Amino acid sequence: MNFLNNYYEIAAVILFTIGLFTLLLQRNLIKKIIGLNIMDTSVFLFLAAKGYVTGRMSPIIRDGVTDASQYINPIPSGLVLTGIVVTVSVTAFSLALTLRWYQQYKTLDVDRVVLKNVLRGEK
Repeated sequence: MNFLNNYYEIAAVILFTIGLFTLLLQRNLIKKIIGLNIMDTSVFLFLAAKGYVTGRMSPIIRDGVTDASQYINPIPSGLVLTGIVVTVSVTAFSLALTLRWYQQYKTLDVDRVVLKNVLRGEK
């Protein structure tokens, strides 16, 4: 397998790894949301790269061509579009919850809030 031909997939894996480490290692909630968005974007890049086939056309009937083997598969494109809509919604909801978190605890540091709640005896 030639890795130079799979540079979109390699970029997707690298982006996913960056997002995962950002999500796991950062203490700030905003940075965690950014890491989650990087992970989502890498999955979209991977799906788009896997869905494209060189030499084929988009799945819109043109010039009377009705042979299905001449078109790319529209499912990955639909999944990417649906995923983008879901990601925007989840990001907006996460940011709204982060705003309420900050209003409640006056910090965005997850470890500080968890430690404060453990010391108070809350679960």
